[in-house]
Amino acid sequence: MYPSYLNFTISELKRRKNIAFERMESCRTCPRECQVNRIEDQRGFCRLGKKAMVSSYHSHFGEEECLVGSQGSGTIFFTCCNLSCIYCQNYEISQLGIGQEIEDKDLAEILLKIQSYGCHNINLVTPTPQAPQILSALLIAIQKGLKLPFVYNTSGYDSVETLKILAGIVDIYLPDFKYSDEVLAKKYSFAPAYPEIAKKALKEMHRQVGDLIIGKDGIAKRGLLVRHLVLPENIAGTKEIVKFLAKEISKNTFVNIMDQYRPYFKANDFPPLDRRITPEEYSKARELAQKAGLKRIYPPPDF
Repeated sequence: MYPSYLNFTISELKRRKNIAFERMESCRTCPRECQVNRIEDQRGFCRLGKKAMVSSYHSHFGEEECLVGSQGSGTIFFTCCNLSCIYCQNYEISQLGIGQEIEDKDLAEILLKIQSYGCHNINLVTPTPQAPQILSALLIAIQKGLKLPFVYNTSGYDSVETLKILAGIVDIYLPDFKYSDEVLAKKYSFAPAYPEIAKKALKEMHRQVGDLIIGKDGIAKRGLLVRHLVLPENIAGTKEIVKFLAKEISKNTFVNIMDQYRPYFKANDFPPLDRRITPEEYSKARELAQKAGLKRIYPPPDF
């Protein structure tokens, strides 16, 4: 199975890229719509300008089993983020801006290097503010033989308009659904209107790719895979999130209920985020997902 973007002509991919860059002139790449001219290297909330910015890339085996398989997921960690989570485990990259600005042709070479590693996919971590540069790099890399599917690994704070530009280019969407409460989203991630924005984004992602399809080889081929990080004292609002996924997306939504919360970055200053979750809190979150009717909860009980 080859990636969906190979179904497009070069002229159509150029058209998509041009639209994405036009939206950077008064930036509306993400829902914040800072309206700075990033083409002229003006910086908004994400602190990014015209060039892509990358922290690292490698074959990664810490993702979901259906993404890593035997060869790993080819993960690119993009620098900066359009959220500012006070507990971010990758805060050196997302908040402190550790990384290097590179030309689109250099990003294209990274895509091709990942393919040479034998990875099952290209996993774009925090891609949202850099979607235009990714499209530009894709154009270059396709003409040099790129043929790995894209995994769009995002916070869920995505613009539907940008997602529509990516329709038919991304095969696997991997969004977080972090909060069901707008006040808490703003308090802990500086993300106004996060729940409604994430809901609209997830609906658009599912419209494009549908439920997750996993091949006989155990590798994800296409579809939506949602991550939900359980937070202390139900700060994430798990009940409302799993109910939305079951009722308004699909009961067959592949949902990773994540138990790995740790109090990174500034979390120690924000109780109860200054502690890990308890086994009881995690069990309750899984129970809520089951009661909501979700059929594909990851990891499975015997994982």
